[in-house]
Amino acid sequence: MSVKDTISEIKALKDNQIITNKNVLEQHSRGEDYFLPKLPDAVFYANSTNDVSDVIKICAKNKTPVVPFGSGTSLEGHVSPDQGGISINLTNMNKIIETNEKDLDCRVQAGVSRILLNDNIKNLGLFFPVDPGAREATLGGMTATNASGTNAVKYGTMKNNVLGLTVVTPDGKIIHTGGRTKKSSAGYDLTKLFIGSEGTLGIITEIQLRLYGIPEFISSAICHFDTLEGAVKSSMEIIQYGIPVARIELLDEVQMKASKAYSKLSEVEIKPTLFFEFHGTKESTEEQSKISEAICTNYNGHSFKWAHKTEDRNRLWKARHDAYYAALSISPNKRAMSTDVCVPLSKLADCIIESKLDLEKNNIIAPMVGHVGDGNFHLLMLCDPNNNEEMKKFKKTNDRLVKRAISMGGTCTGEHGIGLGKKEYLKLEHPTNIELMKKIKNIFDPNNIMNPNKIIDN
Repeated sequence: MSVKDTISEIKALKDNQIITNKNVLEQHSRGEDYFLPKLPDAVFYANSTNDVSDVIKICAKNKTPVVPFGSGTSLEGHVSPDQGGISINLTNMNKIIETNEKDLDCRVQAGVSRILLNDNIKNLGLFFPVDPGAREATLGGMTATNASGTNAVKYGTMKNNVLGLTVVTPDGKIIHTGGRTKKSSAGYDLTKLFIGSEGTLGIITEIQLRLYGIPEFISSAICHFDTLEGAVKSSMEIIQYGIPVARIELLDEVQMKASKAYSKLSEVEIKPTLFFEFHGTKESTEEQSKISEAICTNYNGHSFKWAHKTEDRNRLWKARHDAYYAALSISPNKRAMSTDVCVPLSKLADCIIESKLDLEKNNIIAPMVGHVGDGNFHLLMLCDPNNNEEMKKFKKTNDRLVKRAISMGGTCTGEHGIGLGKKEYLKLEHPTNIELMKKIKNIFDPNNIMNPNKIIDN
């Protein structure tokens, strides 16, 4: 059966939810990545888990590719309809189904953004901590890529904060994994299998999430350094000292210059900079702050600036979250090839310094941001996807970076996922596991309709 037959069948069932307008198709042709756009054949706007199930049953019968789409903030080509087919947009599934205040959990549909969730639960004294750079990222997409962000050093990644899922499998069946308890030893952990599966094993439609109480006191700060090495070594020592820092983020001098202009941070210096946040009581955060400041001073950290007021803290962290867009503002007509390596903390300084030297040697401008508390950092290489020579140069630089990280016991991706962009590096990182991954994919999706060509080659 052809894709046209699939579209006709979906129209007969849910005519007002499937769109073939070219403008809409173009909006679903890529994420915020550097891959050339590919159009889906149609876009289906799902309103419920049953909608997703109905459409996947039709696609399964006709062997039509299916690509899930949230807010389109993916950086590795996850939402690219590489093989055409039906893009299933989940943004209308934006309901917070339940909030269990006493049990510190909630259930949401996949199209709910982390911002929407936190806005709705803050009056209960609760918050959800996982905060990737894209403020509008949906919790479905965050779960599908096992996203993390600036709070991961204290609160972990999505994998640490998802209790259960509702998933539509490649045959259209609706399954429920996990539950609401804080622990369970009941059988295989299917919840964690779907987290980070990037829509290749099924479409996540609902998520049961762990929540936290808003800390009694929150304090943020920035500290400038004369050298990148000093900033990295300070962060490592703070973590090794056992200080329960909630956030510790690195921006190099290139990123600071871009962020100073983009976010209008007139008071900051254009130097390697650490952003901190401490959660707890007033007394505990003051103690943590003093020890952290002393450690930074030992590495020539200076110009500590503290932010205790909510509006001042929000301004600082908005600038950090806007780092990607600040980097793009350096060359407005280009895209960003974002790297995502993560290494053991003991190797972080070496990996960052060697990578910076590589950039300088090859005359590449690439702002750097890092979740240095857990060994993860990103280079944002600004590129023109249509310039073959430039792309070749950047891909070689990225290749050296990933191999450098893997040789140090690291990973090719700390939080962005594999998608289209890192499949070859997955083979390099886990050569003995690829065949098992293929078998798992084949068991769930024998017709290879679910986000084909992502994670594993067709």
